[in-house]
Amino acid sequence: MLMLYGRDREAAAIDALLDDARAGRSGVLVLRGDAGIGKSALLEYAVARAQGGGQARREAGAGAEGDGTGDSGEAVAPMTLVRGAGIEFEAELPYAGLQLLLRRAMGSLDALPEPQRRALAAAFGLASGGAGEPMFVGLAVLSLLSDHAGEGPLLCVVDDAQWLDRASVDALVFAARRLDAEGVAMVFAVRDGEGAFPAAGLPELGLGPLDAGAAEALLAAGGEPLPDPVHRRVLAEAQGNPLALLELPTALRGASASASAGAGMGTGAESVPAGPGGLPLTSRLRMAFHGRVSHLPPGTQMLLLVAAADHSGDPELLLRAATALGLGLSDLPPAQEAGLVFVDQEDRLRFRHPLMRAAIYQRAPLPDRLAAHRALADAADPVADPDHRAWHLAAAATGPDEAVAAVLQDTADRARERSGHAAAMAAYERAARLSTDPAARVERLVLAAESASEAGELARARSFAEQAARALEGTGDAGPGGSPGERPGSAVLRARTLHVRGLADFWQGAFPAAHRVLLEGAGLVAGADPQRAARMLVQATHTAWYLGGDEVAQTLDRLRALRLPEDAPIRPVAEFLTGALGSGAAGHAPPAVDAAAAGARAARGGRIDPRDLVMLCGVGLALGQDAQSYELTTALIAESRESGGLGRLTTLMFFHAEAEIFQSRYEDAYATAAEGLRISRDAGQAQWVSQLGSALAHVAAIRGDEEECRGHVDMALSAGASGAMAPGAPWAYWSQGLLELGLGRAQAALDRLSLLTGESVRHHISATRSVPDLVEAAVRLGVPERADEPLARFEAWAARSGQRWARALVARCRALRAPEAEAEAYFTEALAAHDPHLRAMETARTALLYGEWLRRVRRKSEAQGRLREALDAFERLGARPWAARALGELGAAGASVTAPQGTRSPAEEAGLTPQESQIVRLAARGMSNRDIAAQLFLSPRTVGYHLYKAYPKLGVVSRGELAAIFG
Repeated sequence: MLMLYGRDREAAAIDALLDDARAGRSGVLVLRGDAGIGKSALLEYAVARAQGGGQARREAGAGAEGDGTGDSGEAVAPMTLVRGAGIEFEAELPYAGLQLLLRRAMGSLDALPEPQRRALAAAFGLASGGAGEPMFVGLAVLSLLSDHAGEGPLLCVVDDAQWLDRASVDALVFAARRLDAEGVAMVFAVRDGEGAFPAAGLPELGLGPLDAGAAEALLAAGGEPLPDPVHRRVLAEAQGNPLALLELPTALRGASASASAGAGMGTGAESVPAGPGGLPLTSRLRMAFHGRVSHLPPGTQMLLLVAAADHSGDPELLLRAATALGLGLSDLPPAQEAGLVFVDQEDRLRFRHPLMRAAIYQRAPLPDRLAAHRALADAADPVADPDHRAWHLAAAATGPDEAVAAVLQDTADRARERSGHAAAMAAYERAARLSTDPAARVERLVLAAESASEAGELARARSFAEQAARALEGTGDAGPGGSPGERPGSAVLRARTLHVRGLADFWQGAFPAAHRVLLEGAGLVAGADPQRAARMLVQATHTAWYLGGDEVAQTLDRLRALRLPEDAPIRPVAEFLTGALGSGAAGHAPPAVDAAAAGARAARGGRIDPRDLVMLCGVGLALGQDAQSYELTTALIAESRESGGLGRLTTLMFFHAEAEIFQSRYEDAYATAAEGLRISRDAGQAQWVSQLGSALAHVAAIRGDEEECRGHVDMALSAGASGAMAPGAPWAYWSQGLLELGLGRAQAALDRLSLLTGESVRHHISATRSVPDLVEAAVRLGVPERADEPLARFEAWAARSGQRWARALVARCRALRAPEAEAEAYFTEALAAHDPHLRAMETARTALLYGEWLRRVRRKSEAQGRLREALDAFERLGARPWAARALGELGAAGASVTAPQGTRSPAEEAGLTPQESQIVRLAARGMSNRDIAAQLFLSPRTVGYHLYKAYPKLGVVSRGELAAIFG
């Protein structure tokens, strides 16, 4: 019988979560609180309810017990159960916690989509070749849980989640954030103040102390009555902590029994540390647990220590280690009889409470701990389980040991290959501390810094890089580029530390510092390793982008000066960047982005390498090569989805959304940016949250949705580092200006667009592309001179781009500023150069402005024709404020007009949610539920659920009808 005291609120939340899962609605709950506060008990409560406890009644303030029935008295089918726990001593092994959690679900591995199956197999070391991309691993977790559940609900519980390794945490949180309609309930228990479990955005429930009544009830239920003084002391010291209420009486009884006869409470009870002002409650609980262990036979204590030092509870491993120490199975029963451990359904040894493991391990004598780890290292299979063996060897080391350091470095290398960057960081750092070879120590510190950078641990990355730099100074090494006589290769190590520091500065928004450090690092290896220098300078070009056009040109001059091998994969990229944006580039025709991409592919044997090509996409857009950049981002996004390169996917999706916006594909741009925003939030990529939020703001501005536009702008502007401009600020300013212009508020539009004319931002893509809007706002206010300098720059940019659509925009700007006798020729030129199919919005805006001009010169019949062209396009694009303007002009031109129709997309007309809209559009292309799920990082059951909800709204009953609606 499971009883809970004083936890009605928490039990009700768990009941609701399980009810939703049984109804097909997924959910997650994070339980947080101090050690012993009742998190583990609530997990057991959830398990009991899931396994047949149903919706049993609860008595307020007292407890609850399951009776296997629901409210109606009918039996409730048990849910599929998956459970695991984090262990402090296993936090250095990538995916260790996740692998133990999913071991019973791995039978569904082969049913996963290939990229997910490949990523999870690589993460678990079940396959070689390729890293376990973290986001694909997270998606695989979601799919695996959904498949393992079958047609019914599933409960996943994880205790002590703060001790899970970082890779497991990232995958589980990624999956938890995408729960929707799989019928999966996830419950995590997290201890406050120890370890880390970053779960921003997940529902949390904080557990506090029990109230006085519940504490009294629990204490009374714990065993034989206590003498009144002991009773009062336990209540005072437990402070409402349920575990303390259960364990302190046992400790006090044990202390009292060992005291001298007749001493009573005055001696025995006082031998337990305590009270306010004494040891923290968690420490006292550990002492109480250890006190129970100390009365066991020595062999049993040592066996428990071996079990505490191992995470798996694998009986064969424990038996081999125990045998090496002269122990055996006969030493286990005293611990079981004392209620300290039990054997679960999988024959694994488990401790009754997580604090028990910590108490045994932390309070054991050091020689015993070393002996336990040595025995476990000897018992581990060096082929099947080399990583656990390496960590046990490291834990058994009593000082620097180069052999152990080398083994641990091998473990770190394997972790890095599996994208377990946090685990790799820990292993490299420990290997560095065990190193006896100074050169090997420096190399391992640099690797630790690089792994920390990959893991997003920027403070630790910077710390390791600085330690490596100091170590290099201590050895007097510099190598090529340094002082004479210094060790070859150490200049490369210095450059790698500077690269890490530069990336840390960049991601923290310290662009000037990042730029300076990257330039310094590239200078160190320009002669010895020009390809590394080139990659650092390409990164420095990105930092320079946030500093100003001059800094960009100067950085690219340094990139041009490098002597790169003919077959270097980075060479086509470097040549493209320098030819596009370097000093003197404006005087020459720009290079073609598709040719540069083809050159980079050829350098890698025809294989696309997104790391080399990502920068091409953004620069291609800066040159006006929108169609080519769209094609390139399309290919790179497909490759990244297939190979698992999701870390760069958000960057590509932003460039893709930009290209879609420029080509008037607003629904596609919204879907792309929304998906990218969701991924960037999950990945903690603040820069791309800002950029993608500003892209969504732009689409909202086109649609005239003021509230949504301003919400996205606020999000984009709030994502910048303190004291620095937010990465998405330029697009956000343009979006605000476009919104105001469409709504007829020219002064507000001019104010916002003028922010893009400053020296530090005018090289940005959005600053260049917004000039025609600036010109229109200035002309409407009668101050065309406010746009003189920006227009001159735009004319030069358009001429260099060689794009017809750019010439069309220049002609439109000149028409707005020209005398009446010259304006029409410019309008005619603009319309002839426009492409109404690929750039429908700009074509329609030119037609609108031309129609306005024709009406003003009293050529109303001609005006009506142009204005109707514009109105039709605006309605088709969903550009509501622009359609309203065209309609107003038509009325002023004497046309018979009605309220605009069709300014909303089919998805908007049907009232589809953004998720439903995205799914039905993919289904309309003939994609299966599993394919849609893989593309949108959802589960197939969630896709099916949203289609089920969308069909009635659209008035369809099958997939075949979607193509007619969405094309």
